[in-house]
Amino acid sequence: MSDFINQYGLEVGGTLASLIYLYFSIREKVWLWPWGIIASVLSLLVFYHSALYADMGLQVYYVSVSAYGWWYWISGRSVNQNNNIPIKLLNGRLAIKLTLIGLAIYFALLVSLLKIPAMVDIASSDMPYLDAFTTAASIIATWMLARKYIHHWISWVIINAITTGMYVYKGLYFYSFLFLVYTIGAIVGYYEWKRLMHRHDKA
Repeated sequence: MSDFINQYGLEVGGTLASLIYLYFSIREKVWLWPWGIIASVLSLLVFYHSALYADMGLQVYYVSVSAYGWWYWISGRSVNQNNNIPIKLLNGRLAIKLTLIGLAIYFALLVSLLKIPAMVDIASSDMPYLDAFTTAASIIATWMLARKYIHHWISWVIINAITTGMYVYKGLYFYSFLFLVYTIGAIVGYYEWKRLMHRHDKA
């Protein structure tokens, strides 16, 4: 039992915290943010040991954006007399800006993943191209979640499906299961937020 905990304890803990985060996210509940912080801290340690450095760095961003999202959702609730901040549609102009920012982040991450490990004498990053893509896309998608743009769910369907395959390859089986659930959850989340958006519009 102790061997199992030593080998998989952080991964299991991160998986459970992430599932709770997903539940609150689909339900549009502000509690998603503290659970996201817990999941990110545990995941950071897992990815460090797995030499997935972009994913590791992404967890630092997740903690920061989770703190921002927590504040944004709570401040909006107080302004709107205890009602949630409304779910928004992503317009074309903003979509183009986010795509360009995402590409810039992708290429910056890719160069870093290809060059930095050798410079600091650590193991080379596995799957740097996919690692950079999922990380850059996740940065944009998490920002959209914090700002309550419904299209972040569509991004997560693609990101999570690719990430599931990456983690199977790396032998992170609990996280593989988690991101398979995330992929399904992103589909459910999109339709749930769409329903909530229509309900808010009618209120």
